[in-house]
Parts: sequence; C-alpha cells; structure tokens
Amino acid sequence: MIEWTTVFFLIIAGFLSGFIDAVVGGGGLISTPALLSIGLPPQIALGTNKLASATGSLTSTLTFIRSGKIDLRFAAKLVPLSLFGSFIGVLFVHFLSPAILRPLILILLITVTVYTLFKKSWGSSSTFFGLTKKNALWFVPLIFSIGFYDGFLGAGTGSFLIFSFLMLGFDFLRAAGNAKMLNFASNISALITFAFLGYVNYGIGLVMACALITGSWCGAKFAIHKGSSYVKILFIIVTIALIGKNAADYLLHHFH
Repeated sequence: MIEWTTVFFLIIAGFLSGFIDAVVGGGGLISTPALLSIGLPPQIALGTNKLASATGSLTSTLTFIRSGKIDLRFAAKLVPLSLFGSFIGVLFVHFLSPAILRPLILILLITVTVYTLFKKSWGSSSTFFGLTKKNALWFVPLIFSIGFYDGFLGAGTGSFLIFSFLMLGFDFLRAAGNAKMLNFASNISALITFAFLGYVNYGIGLVMACALITGSWCGAKFAIHKGSSYVKILFIIVTIALIGKNAADYLLHHFH
C-alpha cells in the first residue's frame, strides 16, 4: 500500500511534469527523479515513468490536434521512426550504461540553448512548406535517433524533437504540437517494451498518470492560448534546467 504522503508527492510531481512536457518537453526531468526518490530501482522507475508519460503525451497530442496545431499527414509518416527507435533504445538499457551518452547529451543541449537564444526571430512564424529530399537526409535519421534516445534515457526528448521541427521551419507552437505526437509514439513503444520486460509498477504509474493527464491538458491549453513567444521562453528555461541536471549527473558519476 502506498502512503498518502507519497501519493500527494507523486500527484504534484506528475502535474508539473505533464504541464512542462506538454509545452516544451523535458517532463521526465521532474517525473523520473520523483520516482527514483521514493525508492524505485532505476529500470522500474524508467518503465513506470513511461506508463505515466504515455498517458500525458496522448492527452496533450489530442489537445493540439483539436486546435489544428499538428500537421497530421506529415507527423503520421514519422511515427514509425519514433516507434522503432524507442524500441531499440529500451533494449539498449540492458546492455549499455546511460552514463556513456551523458557527455554527448550535455553538448547537444548547450548547442540547442545557445542557438535558440541568439536566433531572435527563430520559431516566431512558420516557413515550412514540405520536406525536401535534402532535408530528409538529416531529418529522418534525426527523428529515429531521438526515438532511440527516448527509449534509452528520455529526459529532454520533447526539447530535441521541438528543435528538429524548428530546424525545418516550423514555428514554436506547431513544433511543440508535432513533437508531442512523435513523443507519444516513442513513449508507447518504450512502455510496451518495458512492460514485456517486467519493468513497470502499475499502482504507482497509474497514480502519476492521472496527475500527468491533468498537467498535460493544462500545459497544452496554455501553449495554444499564449502562443509561440511564451513557448520559446519556457523552452529556453527547461533546456537550461536539463543542462544543469545532466551536468550534475555527469560530474557525480565521473568523480564518484
């Protein structure tokens, strides 16, 4: 039986995670450490987090679809890349230490933040008119790689997906919407794989899922109502927080 204080803690963490994740991604930055802090082993925490985050990303995806902020035809073609990438990523949890990827993730996050800060008008309006052969050469492998990363580590997946869509010419709001649909695909693929391997605590996961659904709905509504400029500000704040978290993890592991 879960103590009521733990339930309350998971509800608060789940709501915040869902809200942040719906707008700019990075909700795993809150939910995964929360699950680890109540004593779940790392693999169980990752699997349980996928149960919660899959429900949250479905909620925000549906909210973005209703508001017309997702290019459904385009995003649907990319879904298999996220599904397969995430499946391979979960399998790698068995064989590789996540610490191997941390330095690379740190460099990528810093690059994403600096680029977003200095390119002032970036993401304020959409310049996307379709995927060219030239763009497909880097965009398709990138989406697969982000799917893999979501299955393997996860934190910051939404931010990387948004950045990918921005590079194609989407504005921040549409980038967030399309990213959320692909994030749901990688979440559901990872969840099924984790569940098959026996790494999901359903009781704790469902408590967090209820809070995440509420947070995701509120976050998606906030993004749609406030528009691209607010999403950009939150995107920068979350990526800086992700940099701090990954830097701390890397230093703790490196100098332990």
